[in-house]
Amino acid sequence: MNCPVNFQKHFFAILSLVSFVAVVLAFIFLPWRGGCASSLEQVYVSPDSSTFIPGVYQVPIPHKITFAGEEVPLHYFDVRESLDRELQVNTFWHSQTVLLLKRANRYFPIIEPILKENGVPDDFKYLAVAESALTQAVSPSQAVGFWQILEGTGKELGLEITKEVDERYHIEKSTQAACKFLKKSYDQYGNWTMAAASYNFGRNGIARQMDRQMNENYYDMVLGEETGRYVFRILAIKAIFENPQAYGFYLNKADLYPELRYKEVSVDSTISNIAQFASKFDTNYKIIKILNPWLRENYLNNKVKKSYAIKIPQKNFREVEQ
Repeated sequence: MNCPVNFQKHFFAILSLVSFVAVVLAFIFLPWRGGCASSLEQVYVSPDSSTFIPGVYQVPIPHKITFAGEEVPLHYFDVRESLDRELQVNTFWHSQTVLLLKRANRYFPIIEPILKENGVPDDFKYLAVAESALTQAVSPSQAVGFWQILEGTGKELGLEITKEVDERYHIEKSTQAACKFLKKSYDQYGNWTMAAASYNFGRNGIARQMDRQMNENYYDMVLGEETGRYVFRILAIKAIFENPQAYGFYLNKADLYPELRYKEVSVDSTISNIAQFASKFDTNYKIIKILNPWLRENYLNNKVKKSYAIKIPQKNFREVEQ
């Protein structure tokens, strides 16, 4: 529908006047810091500044970074931009990354020595962070635990997976299983970066892409959205964890989640009721489940009389140190 010419003139005149008034009011009432800035530099505060104000800024990209001792080719624009993307995402996803830093204080001391004794580089602890956020997560494909292990893969790696016991939820045993997978992948590919990629994509999937692309270098391959981002996400987590303040994360030691204090008791018989079992040790069902998430029922039939090490809380287990 066409509007009369005079109406159009009046309409645009009114619109211009309203816009002008809005701009004037913004200058009068908005809480500008230090007056009107004439350039971006006047309102931008570097994260390295002692007067850092949280906001949107370009996060620092390391000049050099390695994964498991293998250098990342940051001189390639595509590699640099891929790392930049994951650094931006993980830096500005504040709540999640703060929780990751807190949980790591509790669980890295469990994971690190297992990696070391198996000859797997320490950087793979960041793979566990990328996989599960250090929680007993269950994925849509039913991958489970810190290391997100599928049932069939878990059984192949020697984990017990039944209705009553699922060792994919057992931090120590699942870490051992992950080490087995990663070492076998390393033997196949000859480098840890591809071993990490295969943990996400599967060895068969990696092998098909190697043949298709006639390449065996992760940074030179097209591996789909998820696996293509996978190693870069691990690298971003590593960069942030190794220098959290450079990315705007300031946590005191008291903010970090403490290691859990417990002892182990050996059980080779039936536990008919885990709540009753807990009461014998002056604790409760909830705490036994927190310490032993691999116990999947409220009982343990244990018909074959297998010996299980069950974690029992030490005195003052739940007390927070002030």
